Amino acid sequence: MSEVKKTTPGGGPSGGGWTRFVTARPRLTLLVALVLTALAVLAGGGVADRMGSGGWEDPAAESTYATKALEKQFPGSQPNVLLLVDAGTTGVDSPAVAAEARKLAERLGAEPGVEGVGSYWSTGSPALRSEDGRQAVIAARIPGDEKGAAAVLDRIAPTYRGTHGPVEVSLGGGLAVRHEMQTVIQEDLLRAELIALPVTLVLLVMVFGSAVAALLPLGVGIVAILGTNAVLRGLTEFTDVSVFAQNLTTALGLGLAIDYALFVVRRYREELAAGADTHTAVRTTLRTAGRTVLFSALTVAVSLAAMLVFPQYFLRSFAYAGIAVVLLAATAALTLLPAALVLLGDRVNALDLRRLLRRGKAPREGGAGWARAAGLVMRRAPVFAVVTTAGLVLLGLPFLSVKFGTADDRQLPVTASSRVVQDQLRDGFPGNPGGGITVLAEGTATPAQYAGYRDRIAALDGVVRAEGPVTTGGGTAYFTVVPEGETVGAGAQRVVGELRTAEAPFATSVTGPAAVLVDSKHAIADRLPWAAGIIVLVTLLLVFLLTGSVVVPVQAVLLNALSLTAMFGAVIWVFQDGHLAGLLGFTATGDIETTLPVLMFCVAFGLSMDYGVFLLSRIKEEYDATGDHEHSVRFGLRHTGGLITAAAVILAVVMVAIGTSRVTNTKMLGLGVALAVLMDAMVVRSLLVPSVMKLTGRLTWWAPEPLRRFHDRFGISENDEKDTYNPSDTPDVIEVSEEWREAASSRQ
Repeated sequence: MSEVKKTTPGGGPSGGGWTRFVTARPRLTLLVALVLTALAVLAGGGVADRMGSGGWEDPAAESTYATKALEKQFPGSQPNVLLLVDAGTTGVDSPAVAAEARKLAERLGAEPGVEGVGSYWSTGSPALRSEDGRQAVIAARIPGDEKGAAAVLDRIAPTYRGTHGPVEVSLGGGLAVRHEMQTVIQEDLLRAELIALPVTLVLLVMVFGSAVAALLPLGVGIVAILGTNAVLRGLTEFTDVSVFAQNLTTALGLGLAIDYALFVVRRYREELAAGADTHTAVRTTLRTAGRTVLFSALTVAVSLAAMLVFPQYFLRSFAYAGIAVVLLAATAALTLLPAALVLLGDRVNALDLRRLLRRGKAPREGGAGWARAAGLVMRRAPVFAVVTTAGLVLLGLPFLSVKFGTADDRQLPVTASSRVVQDQLRDGFPGNPGGGITVLAEGTATPAQYAGYRDRIAALDGVVRAEGPVTTGGGTAYFTVVPEGETVGAGAQRVVGELRTAEAPFATSVTGPAAVLVDSKHAIADRLPWAAGIIVLVTLLLVFLLTGSVVVPVQAVLLNALSLTAMFGAVIWVFQDGHLAGLLGFTATGDIETTLPVLMFCVAFGLSMDYGVFLLSRIKEEYDATGDHEHSVRFGLRHTGGLITAAAVILAVVMVAIGTSRVTNTKMLGLGVALAVLMDAMVVRSLLVPSVMKLTGRLTWWAPEPLRRFHDRFGISENDEKDTYNPSDTPDVIEVSEEWREAASSRQ
């Protein structure tokens, strides 16, 4: 290939107003960033304490309406705090135990912020007494939002937990479970950060060689994480935000910052090695790699923004955190990083910690292995395309047996205090207290009509018993229905459907854990096509604007989706079916939380597109310069294969650190996304993309003439100003060695 004109140090292209803004006063840029980061630390302090640990319900659903109405008129019907009273061999019916239990219940009822107190000793309900007669329950409700209710629980828990005369009291219930889950998540997140940061730094040093260059991505990531915490703290003043979103903030903050910084620093070092001075190298980097980073950030942000269409604040919280951290990571990479590079100049290659390991060895040709691998794949393109696709589809087959459930106490480790209580209630009581189905009845009815309705619903298949009505005397009542099997199992969900269609002489609304799950599944199924449509359409548009082809965007979307099959198959095989449960330390419940596949798809799809944009932009840049399709594919893999693999490994390390959480959903998110990222980088980008692009040939870059004219006018390419060069002149990021230092010193 002929060598084309390269910009000279004195005659580099204008980088535009943005480049001049970033590089004109680099010290001022970094100082302003330091001040803003310090303010973000102050603004984001204590954000976790203001977050919620729920958010799986649809605010507009029938179950949500019934829950709020019952909470207002019948506080005792929706207990969220349970005192498990253990009398041991004495038995709960002993006069001394009964007297102590009544005293505890009376004292609890007098606590500010506690209402609807009831107990086995006041109601005689068999559901509140264990089958062996050793334990019984005092139930109560702490009303209000999650933060206010948690504050009340913190205040009263020490008073009631422990020994009281002849009984031992433990605390459980939904509120206690959610509160403990929030505490565990915060502790696990801190541990994950302590694991991820030093390991990431070591990997970056291995990738860059230079300790100076390795610190730059970490700096960008820390700025993005701290800034996002401040944004989330502000959002908690106006809306509910899930504490789970902090895990995504840490993972994406480090992962994407490292991706973007790797891409920017790598291109900057290429320009230095090719003879450019510092300012010219920065301008060219921003005009080329900078645009790719911008497009990548937009594709990831769109994937995460799609979760805003869902009504559950659990999913919406990840959109808030994801959009903020992506945009902040990209902004830092395109402002702070160039400013730092201007100040560092050639010193970005300083402190080459791999120099001793290379002593006496000839430097390797940068990226040659990736070019050879791409050539091999393209020579056997049909074989690699078919075998790789079949393998990915096979790995995804377990997802066909998916069963959806809802998060409960079994998300926590078996030693968690609230989990211990819930296990005892689940195993030792005839019906899980507070876990049944509740039917709200609104409208005037006679005692006979109430009794007739209760008898009809008690006769339904899958119903153990029906109790009630409990009335206000003003035309409102409720019934409690105990289903067979698991509280949110398939049988309980079927009973919810039958209750909603059962004839009644009054208006009915059904709630309870099973009803919340049914409504949540309906809300997700209703909005899922919109979310998928947004992701696909915007991704197609962005990739078209980047490449000018209508074939490449379709390939990108299909191959991205295919790269996620292994993740979804593994989620079912490991977390639903329970394989590796002992090794990974979680309790398999036979289902997965309804919102998790949506969340994992949006996150993993966005990250896969991140790598896809890196590869496609470099292939397109070379294709514009040479017109040689196969050479461009080899060139793209040669110059991004090491980059993408390094970025994927580092991001996987961060996600695995998140996956060490003791909360099952967080473990599933971290390990699942880590697997998806590695499969995408090491299988799809390395094998499937080059084989498919070989099969489509020059057709890969086809677009109808009207769309081609549209792209010529509105599209963005890294080659707007042609700075083409001989690919043999540019070493790959993964192979940085002495030639960098030699090239820099020869210009001084």
